[in-house]
Amino acid sequence: TKHVIKNILWTTAKNFTVERGQEQIEELISTWDIHESWLHHSEFLEEEELKDSKRYHYRACWGIPTRRKPMPQATASVYFVIVMFKFKPDTAPVELFYRLESSRLIRRPEQCQFREKWLKDITENKIACTERL
Repeated sequence: TKHVIKNILWTTAKNFTVERGQEQIEELISTWDIHESWLHHSEFLEEEELKDSKRYHYRACWGIPTRRKPMPQATASVYFVIVMFKFKPDTAPVELFYRLESSRLIRRPEQCQFREKWLKDITENKIACTERL
């Protein structure tokens, strides 16, 4: 069966703030089909000024705490970039891209359904690496 990709209405460049960007990332995350045992926190990292755009970088760090291990054995980060292109009017919506910490592949939420398996793969690989050491 084909998954319906859920997306949100992004704010316009004119109405964008760092806080609004983080709220919208949280709104996007809430559309992802991820088991409730995964907890995350998100944070703003930096603002970047380029010739053709302004970029706002955020990170969401995921883990599965348990009663026995309230600090997860491993975490997985998802990096988000909200972009405002200077050649577009300020009434145009901002654009969002994200990538997983273990990948250079840049994804767009409207083109690709987020998969919980990606978080599992990252944390399982980190745990396996730690056990080998």
